[in-house]
Amino acid sequence: MATAAAAKTAKVQTGRRHHGDVRHFQASPRMAANLQKVLVDLIELHLQGKQAHWNVVGKNFRDLHLQLDEVVDAAREASDVIAERLRALYAVADGRSETVAATTSLPQFPAGEQNTADVVDLVGTRIYAAVATMREVHDAVDAEDPTTADLLHQITDQLEKLAWMIKMENAKA
Repeated sequence: MATAAAAKTAKVQTGRRHHGDVRHFQASPRMAANLQKVLVDLIELHLQGKQAHWNVVGKNFRDLHLQLDEVVDAAREASDVIAERLRALYAVADGRSETVAATTSLPQFPAGEQNTADVVDLVGTRIYAAVATMREVHDAVDAEDPTTADLLHQITDQLEKLAWMIKMENAKA
C-alpha cells in the first residue's frame, strides 16, 4: 500500500506515468473493418494496375506503361502502410487473394490487350473507386483515431494526383 501511494505521489511531483498505467491504443472492430476495406481496394488497385501495365497497347504505349508502374508502386506502398497500421493497432490485416477478390469494391478489369485510351479510363476509374472507399470510411476513422485518418489523407492526395495525370492522357484542349 505504501508503494502505491508513493508512486501516485511521485507522478504528481514528476508528471511521469506509472508503468502499470500505460496502455496501447487498439482499433475497434468497426475501425478495423473500415481499414480492411481500404486495404483490399489498394491491393486490387495494385493488381489491376499491373494487369493494365502488361497488356496495354497502342499510341503513347511507353509513357502510359511507365505511368502505370507509378500507380502500381503507390498502391503497393499504400496497402503496406494500411496493413501495418492495422497491425500497429492490434487488428488483423487480411490481404489473401480470396479475400481481395471477394470484398473489393473496384470494378473488374477486362481480360486481354487493352488500347491506351481505354486503359486511361479504366485505371483512372479504379483509382477513383479506391479513393471513394477511403472517403467513405474517413469520418468514422477520424472520430476514433485522427492519426490513421492522416494516413488516409496522404494516400488520397497521392492517388488523386496520379489519377489526374493519367486522365489527362485522354483530355482535349
